[in-house]
Amino acid sequence: MSRWDSYRAVYGAELRAAAREYADHGWPLIPGTGSDVLLSTGEVLDVVEVPDELGRRVCATLRARGLVVPVAATTIGTWWFPMTAGFGLPPELSLHADVVLHTDGIGVVAPPSERPDGWVHWRVAPGLTGYSVPDAATVIDAVIAAVRWRASGGDEQPGAQRPAAAVAKGARSRS
Repeated sequence: MSRWDSYRAVYGAELRAAAREYADHGWPLIPGTGSDVLLSTGEVLDVVEVPDELGRRVCATLRARGLVVPVAATTIGTWWFPMTAGFGLPPELSLHADVVLHTDGIGVVAPPSERPDGWVHWRVAPGLTGYSVPDAATVIDAVIAAVRWRASGGDEQPGAQRPAAAVAKGARSRS
């Protein structure tokens, strides 16, 4: 077996395991091409996607509130947050083309899918949160705060992120 065939076999097994894990926890899937894992939006969960700068701010806001939620990073410099379905974007966010709500059966490429320029990966894995899908109002409120922060000039940088497991268990970072 060539190295390439070996890689493809291992990667295929990893994709199947991820898809099975999502399905076992109630995260709906759309059949993909075999090289992607696609989460289905609109029934169980929706996904809000933002530029990485806003994603870091959303995470900082949620963690300041004591919340840890699943977060994925894409290869195009965006982060996405799964959340409960059916909330919609408020008008304030609808004005921002870089804040995108994926809903109504749209498939979202999920980790560990490979893209031509890299991997979609978890910044905070759903296993660290028990695969709970956070309330959409909470996530959207944090996105609004991030957009307002950016509009004000964003002079304060979000602090360094601690591992989600440390936050979830109540540990504090030592700086």
